[in-house]
Amino acid sequence: MDELITLFMCGDVMTGRGIDQVLPHPGDPQLHEPYVKNAKGYVELAERANGRIPQPVDFAYMWGDALDELERVAPDVRLINLETSITRSDGYWPGKRIHYRMNPENIACLTAAKLDCCALANNHVLDWGYAGLAETLETLQPANISIAGAGANLAEAEAPAVLAIEGRGRVIVFSFASHSSGVPYSWAALPDKPGVNLLSGWSDKTVRHIKDRVEAVKQPGDVVVVSIHWGGNWGYDIPQAQREFAHKLIRRANVDVIHGHSSHHVKGIEVYKDRPIIYGCGDFLTDYEGIKGYEAYRDDLGLMYFVSVEPLTGKLGRLQMTPTRIKRFKVNRASTPEALWLRDVLNREGQKLGTQVEMGKDLTLSLQWD
Repeated sequence: MDELITLFMCGDVMTGRGIDQVLPHPGDPQLHEPYVKNAKGYVELAERANGRIPQPVDFAYMWGDALDELERVAPDVRLINLETSITRSDGYWPGKRIHYRMNPENIACLTAAKLDCCALANNHVLDWGYAGLAETLETLQPANISIAGAGANLAEAEAPAVLAIEGRGRVIVFSFASHSSGVPYSWAALPDKPGVNLLSGWSDKTVRHIKDRVEAVKQPGDVVVVSIHWGGNWGYDIPQAQREFAHKLIRRANVDVIHGHSSHHVKGIEVYKDRPIIYGCGDFLTDYEGIKGYEAYRDDLGLMYFVSVEPLTGKLGRLQMTPTRIKRFKVNRASTPEALWLRDVLNREGQKLGTQVEMGKDLTLSLQWD
């Protein structure tokens, strides 16, 4: 088991808007949303729901209990889906209802978690236009956080992050976005145009293209992760076409781990040919506290996914998860009832996919599969 490479993965991390306002260097709070016109309004909603948030918080504040858990597990790679433009740009994308941005001076809130890689192919990285994307890339680079999924042109957007694990191989992260998650087609990177690494669909042609990209970089001992923003925000259903696409990425394109996100709540997990498919990680850190409408899905509850893979075979060795809850713009360990709720959801949805989870005395969840 000591030879396994362990990856920390989670769902959407949104450090903009309300969260940006409580950090040491809040940016311009003006918003262009239909209901909330000032980002401080999200701070007020959260405080009304869960109590006062000390301001300013320090850069490590928002990670809360996750920092101790990361130190305990000591994963080899830390990967998140960053759903925020890091920019001072005021050039918001017209016609889009929601725009997330964080002041670049708050970049230390990401380095505080010792992140290795941010997947950027999602439906918020261009919220503040091409200038916002350029500043996001320029801010992440000197912070020594690798990126995948967006760039100044198609070649940059398609390029994977290559993360060396000393003495044991590499983790290679490809980041893709699907129009099904709300990414406009106009955001697709082109040979001479900035943008995101947008999938053209679920076709065999798309699978062949990804296969070619993987083959161009994968070496023996490498673990290939496809981080993909797909599907809607709400609902547990996994379309058959999406599931078949995931299977083909593993069977034909030699992908080892599929890190799926976009859903605001956790979804079922599948293990196909000994490779994990996380269809929806759920939200990990957002400023949605106090917003009404989808309480039944418990979007405040999330998971820290610790995926351990055999580098020589690519097979899943173990998948352990730590239940969390967002409260006062901070990641907290989930309570026993909350962890049980997550366990029951994963078991209900996993029944269709051949997986179940067992809970340990410390409330962590371990995946079991056929």
